[in-house]
Amino acid sequence: MDSQILDIRGMTCAACSARIEKVVKRLEGVESVSVNLATEKASITYRPEEIRLLTIREAIEKAGFQALTVDKPRYDEDRARKQKAIKTLWTKFIVAAAFTLPLFYIAMGPMIGLPLPFGIDMMQDALAYALIELFLTLPVIGVGYKFYTGGFKALIGRSPNMDSLIALGTTAAVLYSVYNTALIANGNHMAVESLYYESAGVIITLILLGKSLEAVSKGRTGEAIKKLMGLAPKTAIIVQGGVEKEIPIDEVLAGDMLAVKPGAKIPVDGTIISGHTAIDESMLTGESMPVDKSSGDAVYAATINTTGAIQFRAEKVGADTALARIIKLVEDAQGSKAPIAQMADIVAGYFVPIVCAIALLAGIAWYIGTGDIAFALTIFISVLVIACPCALGLATPTAIMVGTGKGAEHGILIKSGEALETAHKLDTIVFDKTGTITEGKPAVTDIIALGGQDQDELLRLAASAEASSEHPLGQAIAAHAREKGVELLKAESFSSITGRGVEAEIAGRAVIAGNLRLMAERSVSLSQNESIADKLAGEGKTPMYIAIDGVLAGIVAVADVVKPSSRAAIERLGKMGLEVIMITGDNQKTADAVAKQVGVNRVLAEVLPQDKSGEVKKLQEEGKRAAMVGDGINDAPALAKADIGIAIGSGTDVAMESADIVLMRSDLADVATTIQLSRRTMRTIKQNLFWAFGYNVVGIPFAAGLLYLFGGPLLNPMIAAAAMSLSSVSVLTNALRLKRFRA
Repeated sequence: MDSQILDIRGMTCAACSARIEKVVKRLEGVESVSVNLATEKASITYRPEEIRLLTIREAIEKAGFQALTVDKPRYDEDRARKQKAIKTLWTKFIVAAAFTLPLFYIAMGPMIGLPLPFGIDMMQDALAYALIELFLTLPVIGVGYKFYTGGFKALIGRSPNMDSLIALGTTAAVLYSVYNTALIANGNHMAVESLYYESAGVIITLILLGKSLEAVSKGRTGEAIKKLMGLAPKTAIIVQGGVEKEIPIDEVLAGDMLAVKPGAKIPVDGTIISGHTAIDESMLTGESMPVDKSSGDAVYAATINTTGAIQFRAEKVGADTALARIIKLVEDAQGSKAPIAQMADIVAGYFVPIVCAIALLAGIAWYIGTGDIAFALTIFISVLVIACPCALGLATPTAIMVGTGKGAEHGILIKSGEALETAHKLDTIVFDKTGTITEGKPAVTDIIALGGQDQDELLRLAASAEASSEHPLGQAIAAHAREKGVELLKAESFSSITGRGVEAEIAGRAVIAGNLRLMAERSVSLSQNESIADKLAGEGKTPMYIAIDGVLAGIVAVADVVKPSSRAAIERLGKMGLEVIMITGDNQKTADAVAKQVGVNRVLAEVLPQDKSGEVKKLQEEGKRAAMVGDGINDAPALAKADIGIAIGSGTDVAMESADIVLMRSDLADVATTIQLSRRTMRTIKQNLFWAFGYNVVGIPFAAGLLYLFGGPLLNPMIAAAAMSLSSVSVLTNALRLKRFRA
């Protein structure tokens, strides 16, 4: 299965994106397709053994659109193209307005008693009057030619779009006016009252204005990507044979030795070889305080070296850097569709043909009822022009673009529109304890030797057994022994028992280090020493039993410090109406002690890593919409199982793969911020869809003359054009309000 992103050119409304999806889905071998009107991109998954990408592109182009393969990110080129398009639209609008303003004055001025220029008299010089209007209209039609080429092409292809509505409406107005101009030339001067040139001119001009404002607004929705792209340095200083040389960033290879001076940006990801400094990683994590770095520490592209000069080895370059992957995640999210968008897509697919039918039926009905062709034409044009699916197509993707971009600014990487939508429905947050609520860096607090065992020897044997363990608690014991200068012994045999502890043979002695369950499984008698462990657990410490040759020799207690921000973050979630649950492999008493410190009321303790996903499933069976928050490594199955998986940390490979949302800072406050952002984004989407649907529900009957039928006003086609243009702009403006979001 292959996936491909295509740049789509020529889309004007949601009917276009729906048409492309429909055409591509029909192709044998295409698994899925999602076309985003706001980003002008199509995401296609297909089976290459059944269909070639070229065939897919040809199908899109046959439908009337241009499809370009995105071989690599072309942000600068993309931005330049969009800026050029905006400039072209503004130029067209200015030219159209220059001819439309005198056209409008000539057509409407006499109705309110204004004098006509050049001494033209509407009735005495009817032909000159009509020809002047025609000549002023032609340049406007000329600058708006794409409405006609695109609109009629789509109509012939039986997939009418917004351009089709504009083309049909204005063509009808112009052709009817040309017909009346011919009547005037033949002596029927009364036909001067049935000219609609100004309607066509004003409609095209107003829609060009709307398109210009829309293009500017759409450009602003992608500012987050532009900011991220602007962070990357363009050059790097490579060190070869002791000589420093500045080279373009594209020429840096993995393994190169690079130098970074104070105040400069780190060019690529790598590991410091020499030097000491503090690095501002706020662009990556959102953390404002610089982080101390020295030999052996990782550095990331686009972070800022604040104090000392360093040399580091390049390890990840180009698209492999953390920044590039973040940009890819944000871009993918902005290009994805939320489930709520499906409703708008379905409506848009049927919308334009239905509008064409309504316009035709309304025009015929009014002509039959009144016998007035000019009046029926007004109705026909008004319905066509006011009904535009642009607002429907932009309602969801623009809000998702701004929402995901705003998340990235806060160090919150939301990987899809679906994740952004689902997050607002959550009612339960499940936190892993170690590394999430706590620092994840446990330290030894107590060493209790039993049965006459020497304390130093107990530590030596326990640490020697745990030295090969990957568990944080085992690593803490080994680290403590090294800090105290205890020489560790080599284990002759070693085995790790998941969720229980370790067994090893050291200097001919059988050492078991683990929890109560392991002691019971190995038939080690605790001899009334459980009370000591209970006391330690009650203090929030994790007791580990140490047995030597089948006899309990002591207890080593390890504590993991609670993060300073955990309690405030959990209280904030509670105030938002969310239930907070802590899940851990620790024993119940230790877990309860930690839960009490941070204000968690429900605890799931003694849960093995492989069982965490099962606990999440049980919560879902209770009817809860649960998010799992973990470090993205041993919590990967639970992150995948939850309604939303939230990986907290520095964006490891596993975290990015297994989670729906990645929090670049290890701060639980960002969980609440994520949910608040989701709620705000969904509220904006619902507002947009309400106004987009509501606008058409009210506008189409009004344009069709329903109110006029009962003595109300009649909608002028020019007002219909203004309303249609403003509907799209209002949806975009509402989405841009999300840029003011504050945590």
